[in-house]
Amino acid sequence: MLNQRLLRNLDVILIGVTALLVLISLVIIGSATHINNPSEDRYWFVQRQGLFALANIVIVFVMLNFDYKSLERVSGFLYILNLVMLLAVMFVGHSALGAQRWIQLGPISLQPSEFSKIIMIISLAQILDKRTGKLNTFKEIIPVFIYVGIPFILVLKQPDLGTSLVFLAILFGMIFVAGISLRHLAAIVGVGMAFLPIFWHFLKDYQKKRLTVFIDPNVDPLGSGYHIIQSKIAIGSGMLFGKGLFNGTQSQLNFLPENHTDFIFAVIGEELGFIGASLILLLYLILLYRGVKISGEARDNFGTLLATGITSMIAFHLLVNVGMTAGIMPVTGIPLPLMSYGVSALTTNLISIGILLNIYMRRQKILF
Repeated sequence: MLNQRLLRNLDVILIGVTALLVLISLVIIGSATHINNPSEDRYWFVQRQGLFALANIVIVFVMLNFDYKSLERVSGFLYILNLVMLLAVMFVGHSALGAQRWIQLGPISLQPSEFSKIIMIISLAQILDKRTGKLNTFKEIIPVFIYVGIPFILVLKQPDLGTSLVFLAILFGMIFVAGISLRHLAAIVGVGMAFLPIFWHFLKDYQKKRLTVFIDPNVDPLGSGYHIIQSKIAIGSGMLFGKGLFNGTQSQLNFLPENHTDFIFAVIGEELGFIGASLILLLYLILLYRGVKISGEARDNFGTLLATGITSMIAFHLLVNVGMTAGIMPVTGIPLPLMSYGVSALTTNLISIGILLNIYMRRQKILF
């Protein structure tokens, strides 16, 4: 059992905000799926999400019993495991929505690329821990980019552009905190921008269409632009107070695709309105603030890097998903943290919160 002094160091604000977001997500998922659920049980998605939320809470509690420093010792093993899982997707994975990203384990479909995010944060924190303050030469920087580049390419091959971009957000957030030279960072960004025209030719046709319709959704209003158009209609129709739970027309009448996963924020905007959406965004801002605070108060550099990677991941997910549903970001299939339906994403997010709690409760040396 946890030491009582450690329990008193738990971040109750982070726990409260996380619990609120998960509970709100269950309500919104229920609203989005209760009419068009293909199974006999109208609330099958809610029950499944709630069951796995409870299971993950147990996992998080077990995790709190172990010092997060133990993750540093197994980071190499986790990195190899990550590569094996991503390779397994290529050979034994099954496809959905035009991408091969899932592995079927009995009744559960797991998405290894979701778990690869937290594994990448842990393994990258271990690598950068030894290089903090030394990232002022390309000799030190290039191995870090190669280390991230291998799983990045494997995920991009699935294809999963969204998760690949999350890897980059995690990488840049962590190397910034690790003290990379701003001159070198600017040079890397410049080189990346220069290679964008070449990168375009490696994208799948549907990915190119998504980027094209981002500029003008009416180029393909019944195809690639349909999601964005319907999402903007849903959010705009919610106005100030929303239409009320279970009363959103775009969602309930099935005009809005993927309304319980990638476009769940559009359901929030339609049914809860500007005020409801703003309150939910406020909860996310509190969560991100706690992540930054935990990063700054960690007892060691490894903890700081872990918290930075997790906060960068959540911030990027939030920015891209909300921007995507509002039509100011391209559609990339990145879920809204703790809100979108999905077993793999929910598990990754709650484990990430568990690691943040672990770092915060051990921010000071505890006397036993």
